[in-house]
Amino acid sequence: MELTGWGRYPRFETTMFTPSSAAEAIDLQTGLKGFAPRGNGRAYGDAAIGVASSLCLRGLNRMRAFDAGSGRLTVEAGVMLKDIIATFLPRGFFPPVVPGTKLVTVGGMIAADIHGKNHHRRGGFGQHVESLLLALPSGEVVVCSPHENSDLFEATIGGMGLTGTILEATFHLLRVESGWMLQHTVAAKDLDAALAALSDNEDATYSSAWIDCIARGAALGRSLIYIGEHASRKDVEALAPGSQMMPGLRKRPLAIPVDLPSFMLNRGSVATFNELYFRKGAMSVGKPFLNAIDPFFFPLDGVLEWNRIYGKGGFLQHQCVAPIEHASRVIGEILTRVSGRGNESFLAVLKKFGASSKGLMSFPSRGFTLALDLSIDQGIFDFLDEIDQLVVAAGGRIYLAKDARQSRATFEAGYPNLQRFREIRRQTGAEGHIASRLSNRLGI
Repeated sequence: MELTGWGRYPRFETTMFTPSSAAEAIDLQTGLKGFAPRGNGRAYGDAAIGVASSLCLRGLNRMRAFDAGSGRLTVEAGVMLKDIIATFLPRGFFPPVVPGTKLVTVGGMIAADIHGKNHHRRGGFGQHVESLLLALPSGEVVVCSPHENSDLFEATIGGMGLTGTILEATFHLLRVESGWMLQHTVAAKDLDAALAALSDNEDATYSSAWIDCIARGAALGRSLIYIGEHASRKDVEALAPGSQMMPGLRKRPLAIPVDLPSFMLNRGSVATFNELYFRKGAMSVGKPFLNAIDPFFFPLDGVLEWNRIYGKGGFLQHQCVAPIEHASRVIGEILTRVSGRGNESFLAVLKKFGASSKGLMSFPSRGFTLALDLSIDQGIFDFLDEIDQLVVAAGGRIYLAKDARQSRATFEAGYPNLQRFREIRRQTGAEGHIASRLSNRLGI
């Protein structure tokens, strides 16, 4: 079958296997070569497409154990984040780290060491994994944790599924008093103001910035910075008296029924949208309010198949991180070039990262990260190669879970623990058995 990532580029033929149990997954993978584990297909590029076959783990979807006293949860790798939230938020628990979509599996969250709006405070999801079960290509199943098979654990956190098949994981949920977020907004006139606002609000649990990537000149990088906390009972009673402490989650998302024609996404339409969006957001500055979980963390999940906005040809997401001392220069240069080239993007997000985790291939490192959606057009690949050079020259890197096209040289320059990761793959027999289109492209 033909398979793509969420960006719908590139497209490859692969044989898909869908085991319904851990035992079946183990049996299948021992007979495969050139396979890659796959969750719900939300990696944007080619990370979850096996060279010969792909092992879809959605069937491993059982929640195994939960301790309400400690918040300790054990689930199979194919359990979706949305199901964890739907099950445990009404009971007063929330995952310690969530990405920008809840349509991902726990195995995928570990493999990509996903980050959220709270990386500056809580790091990546992998830092909250107490232990995991990993099936090696030989069929042997090993327990990995910071204290047991720790080298393999560190290689698997952010290892893009290339060390084995994650079968099960244990981690702790956070206690929350309500299902609301207490949000306030800061408007930034330019990029430096946005970077300063994120740094000034480091004590906040959650923060991220929407950037108007069309803005130029003195307004380059103008942004809305969203600051959030899990609302306490007292917050809810003060701002929305009489409201339920645990409101319902979004039930019926809108959907993009067809691929939109490319002419609908142009500089004029994006500029109009951005101007209205900025003005609306700026009106809420200085007015803290309660927001629901879904629009605060997962706004794009409100539109099913939103990847159709970019048409049949698909799109690229480029997410990089730049060290703090170079962030203003590098991100400013990227925004200048994107704006000057005329690329239209509805999504441009800026966040501040804290320290790196122990994951050998984890993406986040201390600095600022910028994510951009870009249509595929003539010259876009050469353009992004130039952007990549700016990033790695400053000591940054490109996020593998979003990548579909970076060069091997760019990749190798950005991931200093690569050689150790390759050694662990050789030692466990993963090399030669587990191969995604991404790992082949980058020589992992």
